[in-house]
Amino acid sequence: MILKNQFALLLFFAIALGSAPMLAQFAPRFRQHDTNQSRGLRLVPADSRPPGASQVSIEVVGSKRIIQSNGIPDHQTGAFPNHGNPNGISQQQYVYRVAAEPKPADRITPLGMQNFGIGVNGIPFDPGAAEWFHGDPRGGWQYEALSGAVPLGIDTNHAHVQPTGAYHYHGLPSGLLKSLKVVRGQHSPIVGWAADGFPIYALYGYQDANNAESEIVELKSSYRLKRGERPRGNGNPGGQYDGTFLADHEFVEGAGDLDECNGRFGVTPDYPEGTYAYYLSDQWPVIPRNFRGEPSSDFDRGGPGQQGPPGGQRRPGFGPPPPRPRR
Repeated sequence: MILKNQFALLLFFAIALGSAPMLAQFAPRFRQHDTNQSRGLRLVPADSRPPGASQVSIEVVGSKRIIQSNGIPDHQTGAFPNHGNPNGISQQQYVYRVAAEPKPADRITPLGMQNFGIGVNGIPFDPGAAEWFHGDPRGGWQYEALSGAVPLGIDTNHAHVQPTGAYHYHGLPSGLLKSLKVVRGQHSPIVGWAADGFPIYALYGYQDANNAESEIVELKSSYRLKRGERPRGNGNPGGQYDGTFLADHEFVEGAGDLDECNGRFGVTPDYPEGTYAYYLSDQWPVIPRNFRGEPSSDFDRGGPGQQGPPGGQRRPGFGPPPPRPRR
């Protein structure tokens, strides 16, 4: 409490005096890394039982689809804490509200550092890692969590744990896909919901997006590694483009089946009249990094999975759902 009061006083005087340098020392500091090549991803075996039972509910209320979860997976996980991740899994209080009938926006929205969506088992899809070359987010060289360049203690579900205890997926959620029976030759069921309300599928869909009678194939991303070497000096890492960083990839329209949001318009078993849908892919980005629609603010960083602010007020994504409308 004393430290909180001291910080509040410091903040007050800094604002009053217009002293940005006084607060600069309190800005978040990121870990320093200088590796510029992938070291190969080493996964922790998912052979541990989660700490409790998974609880999740998904229902449509009015114009919103409301997803509530305690953040406990319904499959085995890696051992946490582990060498690359010092955090243990703990229960969360997730409440996400997304559009029940989403519409494409006029322009796509980059993901940034927030959850892309949530699985039908109540575990968030959160592909970004808060790791940058030389610890500098302004430099533009953010590490790809699945490259293995920075050890993050990721398990064979391609997931690990935030300091808040939130277990989350960085890549293909192997345990979830197994439980949903996602297999080659069959169209994927819905594996989750994106923050903009569009459904998320995994890997397999119709070869012809508009023909449910067409062959079922593995849908391919249209992202490719850039060729050549990265720039050097002035905060640039140098080295070959090999997937170590997000910026190592570029979108090549028509190179695969999916668009820059790793999705497409078409028919699915759940939407025979057609919809926009995202697909988790086997190649980068695996989990999409752009939104086709308008993402719900419930997925912003600092909301779900963290303690609410003082006074009982609730941050977006935290706490009970809104009251049901009277019929």
